[in-house]
Amino acid sequence: MTEGLRERKKRRTRQHISGVATALFVRRGFDQVTIAEVAEAAEVSVNTVYNYFPTKEDLVLPPEEASPQRLADIVRARPAGQSAAGAVLEQLRAEVARRDRKLGLSPGFGPVLAMMRAAPTLLARLEALGGQMTEALAEVLAEETGADAADPLPRVVAHQLGGLHSLVYAELGARLAAGAQPEELAEAASRLLEAIEQALGDNVLDYAIREDRTCSE
Repeated sequence: MTEGLRERKKRRTRQHISGVATALFVRRGFDQVTIAEVAEAAEVSVNTVYNYFPTKEDLVLPPEEASPQRLADIVRARPAGQSAAGAVLEQLRAEVARRDRKLGLSPGFGPVLAMMRAAPTLLARLEALGGQMTEALAEVLAEETGADAADPLPRVVAHQLGGLHSLVYAELGARLAAGAQPEELAEAASRLLEAIEQALGDNVLDYAIREDRTCSE
């Protein structure tokens, strides 16, 4: 679907407000900047900021980029013949290959990460987000495999995949904080993903392989 003029204007306004806010947060600290100051710097009203970002934390971690459904959505979208673990690993490798900002691989992300680490509310939100991702994934795995409520396997696999997802972010965050550059980070991420895949057992790697529905019908 082609983006209309209205949608394009809203997207640009959203990006502008977020960019202005992030610059202020990096310069002065997340807790030291008010929404009113963000609005003034972005030359919009306070109400406009809240229309686009219901909470201050949304300015740094917008729901569409930091979604509790991230892992569940990745698994739902996998093609026939691919397992849940394969889908998550493939997505992370694709993000590494394109130097995705979500992994901290874009230039200039270091100061943003440092700002986030210094803000207790942002750290708490990230921690809660990880748990929400895992729980949402467990629900999808249970539904797709037909597991009953007493079967712990969907939750076990979801926690394995949620843990490896968190490990990749934590490892790259530590290296970024130590001054690593995007190319170094990408290389480290590739090595880490390779090690993760080798360490995962077949029970996880082969769990919830999507059937080819066209062939089974």
